[in-house]
Amino acid sequence: MNEHEKEESQLPLPISEGELAMLGDGEVAYIKQLDPQVAQKLFPALHHAPEGINLFAVLGADGTPLALTDSWSSAVANVMQNDLVPVSVH
Repeated sequence: MNEHEKEESQLPLPISEGELAMLGDGEVAYIKQLDPQVAQKLFPALHHAPEGINLFAVLGADGTPLALTDSWSSAVANVMQNDLVPVSVH
């Protein structure tokens, strides 16, 4: 076994999709800018999303939609009010 193989054998095993979804659960919320069509899919109660404005979704670590707003600062404030750490999704 060469040095490279030894290093690879010591790497942790990949985590499952379920474990990945749980990373940051209850600690992190993602903020993502959305177009109105995507916003309507994530937030079914939003029947007619206005065109021409920016929409920002606050998503739980597992992707659960938590809030929708029309400003980045409001999204950040929402995350912080819920004692979560805001993370941007590009």
